Amino acid sequence: MLVLTRKTNQSISLGDNIRITILDVEGDRVSVGIDAPKEVRIFRSELIDDTLRSNKESLESANFSMATFKKKQQKP
Repeated sequence: MLVLTRKTNQSISLGDNIRITILDVEGDRVSVGIDAPKEVRIFRSELIDDTLRSNKESLESANFSMATFKKKQQKP
């Protein structure tokens, strides 16, 4: 991981068409602005993590439900 120190209104460029600007620093919170083409999808990582966790839990629940259903179907 590359770690850079930036001050308010300073930027970091990624490639030719993405710019990340530090807009404000207040305590332990940092406001970040991102200029990128519309086709570049930007997500907060905690939302991706929550979605992956939720999908995994749903899949595990569905697998458990299907296994229970199959067991019930096998009983005479």
